[in-house]
Amino acid sequence: MRKPELAAAIADRTGLTREKAAEVITAFTDQVSAAASRGEDVTLIGFGTFNIRAREARDGRNPQTGATIRIPASKTVGFKAGKALKEQIG
Repeated sequence: MRKPELAAAIADRTGLTREKAAEVITAFTDQVSAAASRGEDVTLIGFGTFNIRAREARDGRNPQTGATIRIPASKTVGFKAGKALKEQIG
């Protein structure tokens, strides 16, 4: 499901226009991004938690040449599903 489809589904369920539903989705993603940039977790009880995960520096291989390269440490956003979401998925 892409953003326009999600906005349409939210609009149908809530009575909002598709444009307003898209604004709500954008506001939500903006706030999750802002919290992540501050290093904060975002927890939605029953749905899940977005958190920052640190990746250690490591050695990798260039797939074209097979040469060993050093991959620097980095941060990424992770998601851990909540109990209700896990149960709904099966």
